Amino acid sequence: MTEDSITISPGPRFQTAMILAIIADALQIIIFPAFVEGAISPADDILDFGIAALLINLLGWHWEFLPSFLAKLMPGVDLVPFWTLAVINVYRKSKRIAVTTEESREEHPALKDPRSLHDDLEHQENR
Repeated sequence: MTEDSITISPGPRFQTAMILAIIADALQIIIFPAFVEGAISPADDILDFGIAALLINLLGWHWEFLPSFLAKLMPGVDLVPFWTLAVINVYRKSKRIAVTTEESREEHPALKDPRSLHDDLEHQENR
């Protein structure tokens, strides 16, 4: 089982991650530019480190978080809601993987125990 096969239910962990991502993006787009020096702001960087840590704690490590984190460190890119987009993409991918896994299980039913196969063959021979 790979880490990519972990599914995320739309339960409290995902909802919390989505709310945190939206709040972080809103702070960086609306409030921080009005009060601090923009992309070189330590408050902005601390927020990004904290959000990255919280999202990884809530949803596990996903590659979508890395571009979001790096993009937020570049000047002027804070105006794109990368954290929200990353959480949405993680959920979308986990849903697609869950559907693919379920379809795979339906196509390939579980194998019988080899001992029961042997008993079935003996039973057929005795007829």
